[in-house]
Amino acid sequence: MVLALSRFKVANGLEDSVARAFLDRPRLVEHAEGFQDMEVFTDSSDPSIFYLSTRWTTEQAFRQWHSSEAHHVSHKGIPKGLKLDPGFTQLVIMERLCD
Repeated sequence: MVLALSRFKVANGLEDSVARAFLDRPRLVEHAEGFQDMEVFTDSSDPSIFYLSTRWTTEQAFRQWHSSEAHHVSHKGIPKGLKLDPGFTQLVIMERLCD
């Protein structure tokens, strides 16, 4: 199992709109091959910071989704004018250790 953890910080006050976009998302990822689960969190000390956690069967499945047309379409709900702090944005891909 692979966990893809994205971290980003909204830089222009659109936190509520970003949260709403996640809640109203088209849910295309649920149909992606290898997708298992998705969760979105905000930092309790700074609501402009978001963490997006997705679980996949393999890193290849995640990368295929990330480069797909469906991934591009799924981002159409992103608020217009959204600005992120580029120095804060990070993607970490972790592989689960199994016994």
